[in-house]
Amino acid sequence: MQFLATYIMKGRLQAMMVAATLALLSLVFPPISIVSSATVALVTLRLGGKEGLYVLLFGCLAAALLSVFLLGGYQFAIIYGLVLWLPVWLIAIILRAGRNLLVALEIGVVLGILLVIGFYVYEPSPDQFWRGLLTIIIQQMLEAQPDVSTEMLKSSAETFAHYMTGAIAAGSLYGMLLGLFLARFWQSLLFNPGGFRAEFLGLKGHMTLAIVTIALLVLAFFSSGGVAEICWNILMVLLVFYSVIGVAVLHSAFAVTKGSRFTVPFLYITLIGIPHITLLIALCGLSDTWLNLRNKLKINGA
Repeated sequence: MQFLATYIMKGRLQAMMVAATLALLSLVFPPISIVSSATVALVTLRLGGKEGLYVLLFGCLAAALLSVFLLGGYQFAIIYGLVLWLPVWLIAIILRAGRNLLVALEIGVVLGILLVIGFYVYEPSPDQFWRGLLTIIIQQMLEAQPDVSTEMLKSSAETFAHYMTGAIAAGSLYGMLLGLFLARFWQSLLFNPGGFRAEFLGLKGHMTLAIVTIALLVLAFFSSGGVAEICWNILMVLLVFYSVIGVAVLHSAFAVTKGSRFTVPFLYITLIGIPHITLLIALCGLSDTWLNLRNKLKINGA
């Protein structure tokens, strides 16, 4: 990882080619998109928004050129590059200016929430839009695997259609934040050893956002129809925020235990192997706003 970060920082051409190549490879293996966006974010964090914009724009052109030879067209590569890199570039500018990882994280969440609300404004019936898209996907699945239960797939599509807006916004936010965190880690590795670790482990949500989250939960439970649906979709975005805070809380607590070299890796292995535990970790992050769980867990683990 340090070798790649060093190579990216050698110049615009190196950063541009790394970002463009990894963006196209992410079409085959999506997690690589995190490293691609981290490339743009690292240049922005270290050299400023203008330099990051150079890498972003010329990276799009490089991706388009590669796409002509590999995919036979360039339009998709340019659009994909802009969607992948613009958000992380903006957040990296904010982090560089404010030097506050929590604020950058919260602004990313606000952008995700605005994306959800904006889609509901643009598309009066989002569930119908997603239902149509999911129907096409189901048909393709049935052609590939005819033995799959049609009724089960249709029932799942009917349910998911109401929450796809929030799920996509949350997934995009996860990707953007992981790219930003990787870039910040690279920056710390090259120029400020240990800096990112201290920033990340110190993350703690603000009370105002926690109160808004609780209010949305109450509204989602006790309302129905479109209001409840919008609340649940927004809560998916907030789930991303509090799961990050929850991971920081647990990592911070486990790091001071005697078995930290086992418990800390186990935390991340569990997250990858059992994604459903994200909800519990998010609850941990939310409750930390009031309970200051880091100190309690450290005391109990000492």
